[in-house]
Amino acid sequence: MPKLSDVITALEELYPPQWAESWDAVGLVCGDPQAEVRRVLFAVDPVQAVVDEAVEWGADLVVTHHPLYLRGTTTVAATTFKGRVVHTLIRHGIALHVAHTNADHADPGVSDALAEAVGVTVTGPLVPDPTDPLGRRGTGRVGLLEPPLTLAAFAAQVAASLPATATGVRVSGDPNRLISRVAVCGGSGDSLFAEVRAAGVDAYLTADLRHHPASEATEAAPVALVDAAHWATEWPWLPLAERALHAAAEKRGWTVETRVSGTVTDPWTAHAPMSFPA
Repeated sequence: MPKLSDVITALEELYPPQWAESWDAVGLVCGDPQAEVRRVLFAVDPVQAVVDEAVEWGADLVVTHHPLYLRGTTTVAATTFKGRVVHTLIRHGIALHVAHTNADHADPGVSDALAEAVGVTVTGPLVPDPTDPLGRRGTGRVGLLEPPLTLAAFAAQVAASLPATATGVRVSGDPNRLISRVAVCGGSGDSLFAEVRAAGVDAYLTADLRHHPASEATEAAPVALVDAAHWATEWPWLPLAERALHAAAEKRGWTVETRVSGTVTDPWTAHAPMSFPA
């Protein structure tokens, strides 16, 4: 049975911390490096509901995509909701490890998993990592939709392929336009519109699109926008990371049980459709 330090080494080989953005907070948040690891839970968000699931299942390690303390803190007191997470983890001997933008940039990474989930075959990164001699790592991905679909059909395919959320999938563009070349970026992607236009794609699938960037992007170029929930676009990475850890465990002769969290942590819980005027 591996120690936590062994499992963290394996995870950091898959998602090296040096691939993370300078502003990010990745790596081990809490946990005893000498503790044994039998069960590993993968989740997007390090929130109380996920930690409660980990406690109930008997996990020894939780691996999340999002950091618990992205901007730092001066307290882990249980009087705060993040402090309660830390206290619950430590009280039950559960470690927490974060792979965020290092998992975004990895090959394969978050956007590879998103592309695969929605039927897009990746041809390369949207924003290549200049330190990768193979040109496969980086932010976002560009790929092909084969056979091509109308925008309406592609959006329906995205909605059916990703975990269901209250907000569903928003679309900007002619629903009858044929889509064959697609850019994807798991998580918030409206900072990449210049790169999307340069990639010459028909559509861009991402999350958290805001009014002004989306409006300006549609005026600047005829690129269709497909906007899904942030949590849903990053969730496909969890099974990918789980499989990668399984492979690493088999290579090392470890017996480790893994599980992808079934807890929906998207913050939006309901959607009230609006009727267009007659």
